[in-house]
Amino acid sequence: MFAFDQITLPDGFREGVLLLAYLLALMWMLAVVDFVTGRRLLVKLAIEPRSLAGLPGIVVAPLLHGGFGHLVANSGPLAILGTIILLQGLEVLGLVTVFCWLFSGVGIWLLGRPGTRHLGASGVVFGYLGYILLRGYFDRSPGAIAAAVVVGLLYGSALWGLLPLQRGKSWVGHGMGFAAGVIVARRLPIMLEWVRYNSGF
Repeated sequence: MFAFDQITLPDGFREGVLLLAYLLALMWMLAVVDFVTGRRLLVKLAIEPRSLAGLPGIVVAPLLHGGFGHLVANSGPLAILGTIILLQGLEVLGLVTVFCWLFSGVGIWLLGRPGTRHLGASGVVFGYLGYILLRGYFDRSPGAIAAAVVVGLLYGSALWGLLPLQRGKSWVGHGMGFAAGVIVARRLPIMLEWVRYNSGF
């Protein structure tokens, strides 16, 4: 008989779950602060394409959202997709998150429409989505394929967000995040080796 206590989770899984929880808690705390202060964080820390004032947003903007509805829409996928990636290890989750976070932010700053402001964790979420879907293709392991199929069924409709169909949605951020996830999925062993070499482990 199968027993759930026989399931072996990767090293760092509990720490990874806590990190995801802390990240979401920080996003919600900032959303409350932003609401109380009259959206001052949103105005000052969003990514403004090709503007020097918008450069800090590359790092900060994924933590901020246009409203509680926007934050709710990102919180669930961030937690679920992040946990699925975490099953491959904390190191993989960290690599995917940082690369998608920065790649999508830089992409928005370079390619976004001038005069617009971009914020939210959608780039990271689409990065997670791209990574999981394409890792199944590149890795061909049963676990990676199963994860890709499940995520495809759950979130496949979100791929419409890669097209400029809805006003107010940062399809550039979505696309750059998704592309970042695909890059990590394709180059995961090389990128992990580079991280380990440069971190001294």
